[in-house]
Amino acid sequence: MIVKAMCPSSYVVTEFIEGLVETYPGLQYLDGFPQVKVVLRADVSCTTYNKVAIISGGGSGHEPAHAGFVGEGMLTAAICGDIFSSPPVDSILAGIRAVTGPMGCLLIVKNYTGDRLNFGLAAEQAKSEGYKVETVIVGDDCALPPPRGIAGRRGLAGTILVHKVAGAAAAAGLSLADVAAEAKRASEMVGTMGVALSVCTLPGQVTSDRLGPGKMELGLGIHGEAGAAVADLQPVDVVVSHVLTQILSPLKALAGAIWSQRPLHHERRWLPETNYVPITRGSRVVLMINGLGSTPISELMIATGKAVPKLQLEHGLAVDRVYTGSFMTSLDMAGFSISIMKADPAILQRLDASTKAPYWPVAADGNHPPAKIPVPVPPSRSAKSDEAQSRPLQLNEQGQILEAAIEAAANAILNIKDSLNEWDSKVGDGDCGSTMSRGAKAILEDIKNYPLNDAAETVNEIGSSMGRVMGGTRAEALAASIAAVCKYGGASAGFRTLLDALIPALSVLEERLNVGDEPSTAFVLSSEAALAGAESTKHMQPQGVNVGALGMEKKRDGGEKGKMKSEVEICLLAGRSSYVSGEILSSVPDPGAMAAATWYRAAALVVKEKYQR
Repeated sequence: MIVKAMCPSSYVVTEFIEGLVETYPGLQYLDGFPQVKVVLRADVSCTTYNKVAIISGGGSGHEPAHAGFVGEGMLTAAICGDIFSSPPVDSILAGIRAVTGPMGCLLIVKNYTGDRLNFGLAAEQAKSEGYKVETVIVGDDCALPPPRGIAGRRGLAGTILVHKVAGAAAAAGLSLADVAAEAKRASEMVGTMGVALSVCTLPGQVTSDRLGPGKMELGLGIHGEAGAAVADLQPVDVVVSHVLTQILSPLKALAGAIWSQRPLHHERRWLPETNYVPITRGSRVVLMINGLGSTPISELMIATGKAVPKLQLEHGLAVDRVYTGSFMTSLDMAGFSISIMKADPAILQRLDASTKAPYWPVAADGNHPPAKIPVPVPPSRSAKSDEAQSRPLQLNEQGQILEAAIEAAANAILNIKDSLNEWDSKVGDGDCGSTMSRGAKAILEDIKNYPLNDAAETVNEIGSSMGRVMGGTRAEALAASIAAVCKYGGASAGFRTLLDALIPALSVLEERLNVGDEPSTAFVLSSEAALAGAESTKHMQPQGVNVGALGMEKKRDGGEKGKMKSEVEICLLAGRSSYVSGEILSSVPDPGAMAAATWYRAAALVVKEKYQR
């Protein structure tokens, strides 16, 4: 989006290449840039290179493909066209001349008419100049069934796996014929299908509104062209299951029963079709989940987490390798594609071989276990026995009061959830109420197992309940918790945090207990101080210190060294409030302080009520 807004469309590809080669010392671009846009290995020269050169490329807009996969053990050079446009013949020929030595070169071409034509013409001209050239066409698309006229199936993200197999074979010193044979075999073993939730935006153009709200596109290509069908949005596990079935099933019907309750925008009925890939139950496979441009890695991992068990349990396949990330994108398109490749020891050896290509995933090699077994959580060293941590058969008076106080405090937090979120939306990220309510619900759920007759252990268990669902911390007593927050958070009283409620509460609690007040009374009085402290955060403004007071110095005009006098103030608010203007802060109290005061007050009132009975 930044590039589209700030960089003219004619410069996008050249400036991408400039940034790429600045980032990775092992990459360089060919002289003749920017008209000839070729990225190649910086350590390769046609006069000295004694292995088969692997060359690929195509239109740009699919980054990191193809230039991001240039490196030892993968591509020797990548020929870059303009956005979604095949590179010209002269650029392809220049790339061949630059990296091809006596062993020859292999061109790996995605199955698009422009790429086939231009790479084919360049190959013929290179052959006429005496170069040894072979070509492998990759058509891994499983969305559209053959026959597709003379065009055939499109080349998609599965091409990256073919790059890796061919690059590793070349690095091993194989002949051109053998490298080409391995690449061709790999291309016949892989199938891909994509799903998109948005249309990509070409630089300098308005985004198409072809795909309406609440819709997704199935079986699309990587150039913004329409998919095979449009359907209502479905849960990710349903989508993943359908895509896997489409790739693996011998009967191809995209508008199948899976969508019967959510009809497609338009239907296409297809005749039975032979398998796209030679994969049957019992086969071993490689899985690639590929982001299409603007899909967060967390969402891609969710798709992976759904795909692996479905392949294992529903299709009877052994998943040997899993690759998740953005490998071949379509500018800023939201969506993903799934590629499945039949695996055998030879292919796995090539995929696991080392490479210096910057965008090939590291740490994905090695055998994939049939099932991931979670590592047990180590027990706390300070925890008592299981019997001590369970709910007593009979609660003593202290246990009954503690239970009532905990329930009152948790319910009080649930009652102000919306207010906390509203306050936090102005000074933070708007989720304070939701976060605190998760903790409150966890406490109400877990209280049936708390050792309520043991107050200290109960506090530990409350902390465990909260930490499990809201990432909170715990302490054994109010003073210790305040000290911990001050130590690790760097805040103290007056910094507009929950400490502005807890510190006054602790002060009053200690004061009243020291003068002999009954504990429940002292508790109630301290809760009033907590509420007052929380309310006072509404009026807290940034506290400033002169930077000169921090020991910063400068030389005056006469050269005399002295303390720098400055009107610059340093904000002493803590947390997200430190990033918010004083005008906004003055409109709401600190939500964390209000949450702390609310549960503290609710617990105090219940304890007082119980003791008065």
